[in-house]
Amino acid sequence: MKLLIYIICGIALALLIYNTTIVDFDNLFVGNSSTALIGILASLCVLVLMGILLISKKIARKRK
Repeated sequence: MKLLIYIICGIALALLIYNTTIVDFDNLFVGNSSTALIGILASLCVLVLMGILLISKKIARKRK
């Protein structure tokens, strides 16, 4: 399970970097930039959720 979480985090990080290269900072909400911003936001959400899952698994192990 831990390996799967790290793989998902790696994929989310790769997508975050890729979408950051697509963003046109002069026109943020036009064309592909808006799609890239949505992808960046989704990647950040995945990273936060996987971090929460890792912390909750660590707490569950200590509690047992």
